Amino acid sequence: METALITGASTGIGKELARIIAEKGTNLVLVARSLEKLENLKIELEAKNKVSVFTIALDLSEANAGLEVYEQVVQLGLEVTYLINNAGVGLYGEFYATDWERENTMINLNITSLTQLTKLFLKGMMERNRGRIMNVASTAAFQPGPLMSVYFASKAYVLHFSEAIGYELRDTGITVTTLCPGPTISEFKDTASMGESRLFKQKGIPSSAAVAEYGYKSMMKGKSVAIHGWKNRLLASSTGFAPRRLVLAIADRIQGRSK
Repeated sequence: METALITGASTGIGKELARIIAEKGTNLVLVARSLEKLENLKIELEAKNKVSVFTIALDLSEANAGLEVYEQVVQLGLEVTYLINNAGVGLYGEFYATDWERENTMINLNITSLTQLTKLFLKGMMERNRGRIMNVASTAAFQPGPLMSVYFASKAYVLHFSEAIGYELRDTGITVTTLCPGPTISEFKDTASMGESRLFKQKGIPSSAAVAEYGYKSMMKGKSVAIHGWKNRLLASSTGFAPRRLVLAIADRIQGRSK
């Protein structure tokens, strides 16, 4: 039976992806910091589906956390067919005033851990000439982001990295999809301290379940870049034509502090 590994699986898009994939009859390795949330999700998924769910409670922002995950999966005797790097955090505020430790954690989680996990699990996929990788970026990947400068830059890395290796793998049985959600109903707003941002004040913000369903279908189709929502796709494409200063001003306007 196939196995999918999902990071950031205890909440939001990651949790909904776990539910979708379990319904397809695929075994799961779920990774997140909270053992309690992971175990509760494991109980739910195994009760509703004929699958085995393995949990790894780990802080992926720690040094070589990706290697620790890989070694635990090897010890379990599992071959990962689907790798979904969903774990990520953000931080809102002017760069001069934000906390370095939180930004360092963000870089380690959003960039370093994702890259290490991709490298480690891709080796097995190459040997089998089969596999799908989905790295979760954001519409933030398409432009600089005042008030979230490090977060936007980290997601730009995810997008460019994923597109590049996807091209390298074009003649193999392995695909790489970058999922780029816009604002989504999840815990992200609170963990990123975005309570003052206009970004989450707008109407029609999609649910994590809707974004997860779109991401899963895009991954299975082997789509390179998957931007959820027509407004987000329009905004992402427009940044390539607008003057850079205007792009910055628009980004600042969209997510600036609500009055």
